[in-house]
Amino acid sequence: MSFPISEASPVRFAATLPRRADVVVIGGGIIGVMTAWFLRERGLSVVVCEKGRIAGEQSGRNWGWVRQQGRDPAELPIMVESLSIWKQLALQMGEGLGFRQTGVLYLAKTEREIEGFEAWTEHSRAHQLDTRLLTARETMAMLKGAVAPWKGGLFTPSDARAEPWVAVPALAAAAEEKGVVIRESCAVRGIDLAAGKVAGVVTEAGRIACDQVVVAAGAWSRLFLGHLGIQIPQLSVLASVAATEPMPEIFPGNAADDDFAFRRRADGGYSIAPGARHDFFIGRDAFASLGVYLPVLKKDFRSTNFRPAAPKGFPDAWGTPRRWSLDRTSPFERQRILNPAPNRATLAEVQDSFAKAFPVLGRPKLKAAWAGMIDSLPDVVPIVDHAPIPGLTIATGMSGHGFGIGPGMGRVVADLVMGRPTGHDLSRFRLSRFGDGSPIQPGPSL
Repeated sequence: MSFPISEASPVRFAATLPRRADVVVIGGGIIGVMTAWFLRERGLSVVVCEKGRIAGEQSGRNWGWVRQQGRDPAELPIMVESLSIWKQLALQMGEGLGFRQTGVLYLAKTEREIEGFEAWTEHSRAHQLDTRLLTARETMAMLKGAVAPWKGGLFTPSDARAEPWVAVPALAAAAEEKGVVIRESCAVRGIDLAAGKVAGVVTEAGRIACDQVVVAAGAWSRLFLGHLGIQIPQLSVLASVAATEPMPEIFPGNAADDDFAFRRRADGGYSIAPGARHDFFIGRDAFASLGVYLPVLKKDFRSTNFRPAAPKGFPDAWGTPRRWSLDRTSPFERQRILNPAPNRATLAEVQDSFAKAFPVLGRPKLKAAWAGMIDSLPDVVPIVDHAPIPGLTIATGMSGHGFGIGPGMGRVVADLVMGRPTGHDLSRFRLSRFGDGSPIQPGPSL
């Protein structure tokens, strides 16, 4: 079994496109959906255009963690707000989101990791989180049947989990009920400009006049913005995930070390994944961005499997065009959903590591495996900023952190679009940081 949302999935959101809207949001992941949600709550008319299916890419394919723990200090206050919104959403929408506050547990094998955990607790104290350091004995007591030699842990009981490919479409349906117009299988080919400002978008189904556009296109954002002459150093990495058959509960929440990560699922199994390993396809964008990525590359070099080329049609594939005409088929229509094959060898190592840590359970049996493309930036935090083109706002590069922070970030982006105070310092997320000589400072690798 592979990922349950594909181009073959029935179109669920097929609203008629209006001739005009206040805002058009490009991308039907959690950032796009929740931005539209809050824009609509503030009285604006909003259209969400998704070239494939809602949650068909990384917003549905992620681990399902809703975590404050380990966040970059600039993201943390937004994440605290986001967790509050998740709790409100769960009260409003019931069991459909799969939301549970079962905690996040990080597991340390070395004293250096313990030191990193200790350093991060400074941020948790600043925001009055319930995070606490655990001794080796306390850590082992939380995990049934564990025998791994962990030296300690970092635990935030208030952190949570949800079911991504169920939650995001459910949130989209609720947004639609609020009056958001959502259209799947509707690629935006480009933006129509008048006097240098946003005047509308050109979709494969026709033009929508608007004064504001939000680009929340995930792994496709660099390609889309490049066509407008806006360069961002975004690259994508492949992350493999698997779902196990139902298993006895060893821990009700989310846990990870460098070898493997797991999350308890609503179906009684676990989502398991490599704790730190990922795959990277080398393409034109990779060569163009090599210099700016050196700091993070030095940290992650050993945990990266390098591949010579992306699959045909992917944003950084060698044959993907960087220029196209708005009256013809675009790259976004040729590849509606990124559906890379998971790295089975890496997942097999995860199964082995899991079995070694929990020998009473043995090697977990997999019922499904999939992979997604994580949109990343050199400092591992997003771009959330106005673009040089008046009327254009960018919200991309969530770097694998987007699912949990999605509701809070959606609220922030909505107020950014409207010119209202966001309530948070967004300077770390500014677009200009990649061109104003600022040093690249990767966020915490926790």
